[in-house]
Amino acid sequence: MKKVAIAFTGPSGSGKTTLIEKISKTLIKEYKVAIIKNDPKDKASFDVEGKDSYKFSQTGAETVVLSPTRTTYFSKHTRSLKEIIQMLSEFDILLVEGLKTLPLPRIAIFRDSIDESYFESSNAIAVDKSVDIHRYNIPKNIDILDLNNTQNIIEWIKINAKETKDIE
Repeated sequence: MKKVAIAFTGPSGSGKTTLIEKISKTLIKEYKVAIIKNDPKDKASFDVEGKDSYKFSQTGAETVVLSPTRTTYFSKHTRSLKEIIQMLSEFDILLVEGLKTLPLPRIAIFRDSIDESYFESSNAIAVDKSVDIHRYNIPKNIDILDLNNTQNIIEWIKINAKETKDIE
């Protein structure tokens, strides 16, 4: 399989993380999956204060922690999507949460209501029954997916995901 990427976006609390988790758990049975999560408010915490890895990462140096079951990379520098893809060399499907400006096919996730400002950066929307799609003027070029039908969304991803070699 060619390496491909797809992005997910939507308002806070819409279910992006839950959907990506479901999709990943299904895809991982057949493919190597990588996930990138955007942290626009810089709130994420990845280490425990006082531990060596925390102390090293706080120096500002690029820090890698190796253990028998994982490799953890701490960076104090922003990386481009292309650079991250090169670091994550072993994957078939890359799922990206957030990062609306990336040139990737994108599924916008909504519950209760749709924020139409997402239409210009989305190729599909995934909604549940709490959204009355007939209340909105959804552009014809945007596919409508059932948020609760993970298999249907995975099929859409397989058809629409972008090859990572085409990402700048």
